[in-house]
Amino acid sequence: MAEQIRSLIATGHLGPGAFATKDCRATYRELKAKGVEFIEEPEERFYGIDAAFRDPFGNHWRLTNARTPSRRPEPGRAED
Repeated sequence: MAEQIRSLIATGHLGPGAFATKDCRATYRELKAKGVEFIEEPEERFYGIDAAFRDPFGNHWRLTNARTPSRRPEPGRAED
């Protein structure tokens, strides 16, 4: 199992993680200006805005600006 996971990470099919940011596009511009190698520009997705980059070791990471869920009132309670 560990060898399969190493193989997925080495081929870019499984990244070690993701970083959350309040503004994906601004963070993308800032990191790109500092030389970070992005493999996907920020893109609108169903869960928010997301971009992908590589670290110096070739690992793939995600940079995500999660969408705020729409606020719904609790049942039986009026909106504020």
